[in-house]
Amino acid sequence: MSNENQVTILFVDDEAQMRKLINISLRNEGFKLVEANNGREGVSLTASHRPELVILDIGLPDISGLEVIRQIREWSEIPIIILSVLDDSETIVEALNSGADDYMTKPFEANELIARIKVCLRRSLKKDYENHIFEARNIKVDLIGRIVTKNGVEVKLTSTEYDLLKYFIKNANKVLTNRQILKEVWGPSSVENTQYPRVYVRHLRQKLEEHPESPKLILTEAGVGYRLKVKD
Repeated sequence: MSNENQVTILFVDDEAQMRKLINISLRNEGFKLVEANNGREGVSLTASHRPELVILDIGLPDISGLEVIRQIREWSEIPIIILSVLDDSETIVEALNSGADDYMTKPFEANELIARIKVCLRRSLKKDYENHIFEARNIKVDLIGRIVTKNGVEVKLTSTEYDLLKYFIKNANKVLTNRQILKEVWGPSSVENTQYPRVYVRHLRQKLEEHPESPKLILTEAGVGYRLKVKD
């Protein structure tokens, strides 16, 4: 994957060599990696970068990885894999009960980590979407391949445009408020940036609608927000 729609993974670990190893392993598999070296930065980057998955160490220099899980789980169901030197059953159970999706111990095999990442991503997609192919009017979206086509021709979206479209698809035919959109696409710290949805909806309409000035797919709900219309 070399396009802007490649899957983003956040890795939170204070050990520079470990971050370098994970960086190489994930990029070789086509993933985009975002790095954090402490827990608070990890929580912040989860909100601002909206990765598809988080890999997290427990022994961080500021707050515990367990606290990072709890804070993320207050507003997101993003898959989280723990990667830690701690291998006692009490810690593993606590991490899983706190909301982690999987737990691996260091040292680890890169191939096993990649396999577990792919399992978590598939499980997450399956939970969010009954069918990974979405079609409406002349638009088709492969939610696993992250490929968008219009009249059979691939449309290039930025990562933010794709995330917004994905959120609309997940909530097709539902009216979404600007605040809901901002929280889910840009993160809780961006709920006051009310111009974001307007700007990015305009971008999506220009790329996906037959007549952007008279949209049939992404409709404006006056005074409220927007709705992806797939049913008449």
